[in-house]
Amino acid sequence: MALSVTNTVYREGEGVPLILVHAFPVDHRMWDECVRDIVAIAEQEGLSPFPIWAPDMPGAGIAPIPDAGDSGPADDDGAYPQALDMLADAYVDMMRAAGYDRAIWVGLSMGGYVVFDIHKRHPEAVAGLGICDTKAGDDGVQGRARRLSVAEACERGDTVEPVMHFAVPRDGDSTVKRSPACVRLFTGWIRSQRPEGIAWRQRMAAGRPDLNDQLPLVTVPTAVVCGTLDPSSPPKVMQAMADRMTGTQVAFSQIEDCGHFSAVEHPRTVARALVALVRRV
Repeated sequence: MALSVTNTVYREGEGVPLILVHAFPVDHRMWDECVRDIVAIAEQEGLSPFPIWAPDMPGAGIAPIPDAGDSGPADDDGAYPQALDMLADAYVDMMRAAGYDRAIWVGLSMGGYVVFDIHKRHPEAVAGLGICDTKAGDDGVQGRARRLSVAEACERGDTVEPVMHFAVPRDGDSTVKRSPACVRLFTGWIRSQRPEGIAWRQRMAAGRPDLNDQLPLVTVPTAVVCGTLDPSSPPKVMQAMADRMTGTQVAFSQIEDCGHFSAVEHPRTVARALVALVRRV
């Protein structure tokens, strides 16, 4: 059994690749504007071109949806307890197949789960970490049940409607997230996803373990980024996570008027933090 990811190469270059891992329920396109800013800022600072990739998880974008059995055995409730490990392996296999031994791994939200698991399973493949708007813990009983309910609803109705709320502005959202342009952007991204792919990612995330034990083991240069208005990964949660990374120096960035999707809402600010991380590596 094996999973595979579908890579998008934004730029070729030399040195350690910067690999960006996307959030749920979207795909690699969430990095488009941030990558443009990364390239511009890196050029302004005189950095030599380095590779920039953003692979799609299985079932995201046009990436293949895993067949039955490709994700390991399912728990009784339908979660995939081995899928995150298999996904982490797939990302590292992709990197090594391209001829690289290490990368700077950046994950936002669900992408952060992947990045933490890559560090757990393949620490030798990690040259630096970018941790954006995420958490190291599992979902707990209620959160797991909510994910699996969404997965079932997507599959049963052959619809992405159960996750369309990610595109709908709410009280307390950032100025950008409440803008008509951002609503249209997220609506288009989510509408283009496949219900089975949404469901697979939810079952994978529901089955993931608690990875808080990885935090003190991080020794590579690390950047932690969060928005002040993030409802699920607020600054106090992200700062506490950074404080537990006692084996390295963490550059902590708190972005004002920014919610959960920092790389979309404030791409240039996130780009500055990631270019600084590349320079440190």
